[in-house]
Amino acid sequence: MGKAAVEPRQAVERRRSGSPAGWSFATERALVRVASQEEVDAAPAWRRGFLARARKDRRYYRVVEQTLPGGRDCAYFVVEDLGGRVRAVQPFFVRDLDLLHGIGGARSRLLAAVRRVLPRFAIVRAVMVGCLAGEGHLDRSADGEAAWVAEALHDALLPYARAARARLVVLKEFPSSYRETLSCFSQNGFARVPSFPMTRLSLGYESFDDFLRHGVGRSTRKNLRRKLRAAEAADPITLEVTADVQAIVEELYPLYLQVYDRARFRFEQLTPEFLGRVGRELPEKVRFFVWRQRGRVVAFSLCMLYGDTIYDEYLGLDYTVALELGLYFYTLRDIVDWGIRNGYRWYCSTALAYEPKRRLRSQLVPLDLYVAHTSKLANAVLRRLLPLLEPTHRDATLRSFPEYQALWK
Repeated sequence: MGKAAVEPRQAVERRRSGSPAGWSFATERALVRVASQEEVDAAPAWRRGFLARARKDRRYYRVVEQTLPGGRDCAYFVVEDLGGRVRAVQPFFVRDLDLLHGIGGARSRLLAAVRRVLPRFAIVRAVMVGCLAGEGHLDRSADGEAAWVAEALHDALLPYARAARARLVVLKEFPSSYRETLSCFSQNGFARVPSFPMTRLSLGYESFDDFLRHGVGRSTRKNLRRKLRAAEAADPITLEVTADVQAIVEELYPLYLQVYDRARFRFEQLTPEFLGRVGRELPEKVRFFVWRQRGRVVAFSLCMLYGDTIYDEYLGLDYTVALELGLYFYTLRDIVDWGIRNGYRWYCSTALAYEPKRRLRSQLVPLDLYVAHTSKLANAVLRRLLPLLEPTHRDATLRSFPEYQALWK
């Protein structure tokens, strides 16, 4: 992308209705306006854009918006050319962002002491472009338009954030494949820093046992087989695979909370309503794996299917038995076996819990954050601080992956 493509264009028109909900911003090539959920539901571009084809399509966004606490803060940028044709419908949401989320040790105790006096210290209001519960993607109504859409959004996002009284703009967890397309951000005011990456594992094996024989080292293979024998020696564990878990949500949700509450880094908290609806709304894409022992649910995994990949999205475990039975690896074995039998080539897992994934020789799948402050002076400081604040460089396990440098480069 040449220099002219990344230089900011002068805004030739700017209109606001007095409320961010009716806000619009026009440049010499595009009009970006904010639309409600009801308006985009009626827009053909919403039905034919990436959200009609993606793993987490427009139905998923609706479930998120209607069942998660932060859903009420979700809205959409409609990007039009000057001829009035809608070229993209881009989801976003507004939320408070803790810049020091996840710090540990003495620093966490110091932060707690500061926040007893200044409750909002290092907490800023942010406009977040992307998905409230998942990685971000850039909408475009046709292939080849992504760069044009990115530039239009780049021009409009900071002005919108100021209108919404937000201090930050964040493009949330965009896959590294967008780096060239989003260079208009990283080369023009926005800092690009890594988010916690996803991981992926090849399913090019005949079975999980075949994977253990050929895909991992001797010590890992020995350890995993020992853990699996512990579960197999206990009372039998049965597996059910289904898209609809509405009837058993009350059994699943406490197990999800057990995993969520133990996490050092916490993302958007799901609700029972989300678990009950997501499979019924996306039956061809969602599979719940549910494990029972003596009739009681001891584990579940919410997975999504897309192309040749099975995505392991959310996990629930009963920790009264999970560690003793090695349920994390037991559930992984069953999902991998199911994926191989059903012709999937890759198993993708969401962020965190990197040590067992490293031992299984999973590959990192980088995700990026693009961040800018609405104040030019504060932004100059923030761009230098973000590499120190972002948490991936403090994760020793991540640094041991061969692909670690790809998080930055």
